[in-house]
Amino acid sequence: MATEGGGKEMNEIKTQFTTREGLYKLLPHSEYSRPNRVPFNSQGSNPVRVSFVNLNDQSGNGDRLCFNVGRELYFYIYKGVRKAADLSKPIDKRIYKGTQPTCHDFNHLTATAESVSLLVGFSAGQVQLIDPIKKETSKLFNEENSCQHLWKVDWNEERENEGSKTSEEALVTVQRLIDKSRVTCVRWVPGSESLFLVAHSSGSTYLYNVEHACGTTAPHYQLLKQGESFAVHTCKSKSTRNPLLKWTVGEGALNEFAFSPDGKFLACVSQDGFLRVFNFDSVELHGTMKSYFGGLLCVCWSPDGKYIVTGGEDDLVTVWSFVDCRVIARGHGHKSWVSVVAFDPYTTSVEESDPMEFSGSDEDLQDLLHFGRDRANSTQSRLSKRNSTESRPVSVTYRFGSVGQDTQLCLWDLTEDILFPHQPLSRARTHTNVMHATSPPAGSTGNSVPAAGNAAPPPLPRSNSLPHSAGSGAGGKGGVADGAVASGVSKFATLSLHDRKDRHHEKDHKRNHSMGHISSKSSDKLNLVTKARTDPAKTLGTPLCPRMEDVPLLEPLVCKKIAHERLTVLVFLEDCVVTACQEGFVCTWGRPGKVGLLSSPNQASSPGGTVV
Repeated sequence: MATEGGGKEMNEIKTQFTTREGLYKLLPHSEYSRPNRVPFNSQGSNPVRVSFVNLNDQSGNGDRLCFNVGRELYFYIYKGVRKAADLSKPIDKRIYKGTQPTCHDFNHLTATAESVSLLVGFSAGQVQLIDPIKKETSKLFNEENSCQHLWKVDWNEERENEGSKTSEEALVTVQRLIDKSRVTCVRWVPGSESLFLVAHSSGSTYLYNVEHACGTTAPHYQLLKQGESFAVHTCKSKSTRNPLLKWTVGEGALNEFAFSPDGKFLACVSQDGFLRVFNFDSVELHGTMKSYFGGLLCVCWSPDGKYIVTGGEDDLVTVWSFVDCRVIARGHGHKSWVSVVAFDPYTTSVEESDPMEFSGSDEDLQDLLHFGRDRANSTQSRLSKRNSTESRPVSVTYRFGSVGQDTQLCLWDLTEDILFPHQPLSRARTHTNVMHATSPPAGSTGNSVPAAGNAAPPPLPRSNSLPHSAGSGAGGKGGVADGAVASGVSKFATLSLHDRKDRHHEKDHKRNHSMGHISSKSSDKLNLVTKARTDPAKTLGTPLCPRMEDVPLLEPLVCKKIAHERLTVLVFLEDCVVTACQEGFVCTWGRPGKVGLLSSPNQASSPGGTVV
């Protein structure tokens, strides 16, 4: 973890950083933004989001990039580490009146060099289906009469470092019949050419089919299934119409959802602080987890679907086991809310080995750390054998990252000593920093790995975690179900660290409401207060929400300030890592060994960059 020194060092924007696999370097010529490159005034605007799609064309340059900044939506050819970005030639640019884009998603199944389907959600509740290549708008959902007007302005003669064409659109009708609240997340259903899912800040999620129309009157619903803090309704009508289904999940906004890699399960995170995982087809609740405090803002799946990572207003990243339905680790490195979490499939280490083999060197590790799609596919295949009794033991290290409102990028390694604390390690291969516990936590029973009978557990082998307590293993799926949800939990979800008496809810982020400002003394107070507030639901200290001392606490492998404004995007690609901040700058970080591939007539090294 970065050393916290003087103020100047702390506020310096990093342009490169080093991990065990090598140097990651910011590529200034691969930066995408509005054509004028002027920082966007982000006050009151929705988060900048980025979507990618590969068109698999014959030119070898099939990657396309979409991002929103304020009222504007841009669609570019993404050249990555190969060539410098040309901001003067967006494929498509749209400016909206009366509403702002909030999120978007490409249909990778139907994308071709001639056509691509892009869903765009808006702050006023609408969802638009567009084709940025054909520059067409196909349909508008959640809008009475599906009415809209378009004006096209040709800037060929008058542009000044701006795009050659732009579409200015006004979504005229103000009546939303399905849901009037902001769209928080939109995703195509995996494997489908026509089904997509839309989440709103109202807490409702809707399933649409692009081939069906929305009705001209407000839909009527009938209950399909109901469970602990969720209900699913179908649209009651004589003919099939949108929405096909309405999910009501938890309390408050549903901030994000993510499909499992096989498309069978859906993970949802809400403002009430809960992660809920559903079987998407059977609409059954698989498991639940509660944040330490505050809402959960982001969620992602591991490449093999065995683990889920969340981030939110408790400034923590939380790792949840899909198989065991329990929290297996938390990560503390951010000083403010965590905006995005994502796994890196290209840096996950997997190696089959003999059960008691402990040999190996740092040089051996480098053989595991090359990048590419074949690598990622091979990794996922080998990960799927991890729990097979027929295969030999497998040494696993998952890499994931997070970005937050503290403008920091954190990289984390989830190692085998955390994943399988009761099993002997096949190799000690983790190479991250260690957070040492100087004494057992207060109230600890002392039952920790290894098995009972040892007076003191040995230190974990080169781990990035605190010693693991057996308390985190208590209870499985049944324990989660028993501890799940009550009406009093919503009060706990919005608990802040200061001015609790004066605030009944949180709307704006406050820097002092963060884990980074909790001292060891104040953390004891926090435990007392939260315990008092959550006694009715008995959430804290159960498998639903273990205490901090009951699960390993990860320390980031890398924790660097990389932007001036809050970070809103983190995407791991084959040869680079992509981040974006609220100023509207989409940045490319070349992976080790990939930086030299960038070709530009005026190519220069990153200004002021130092290896840190």
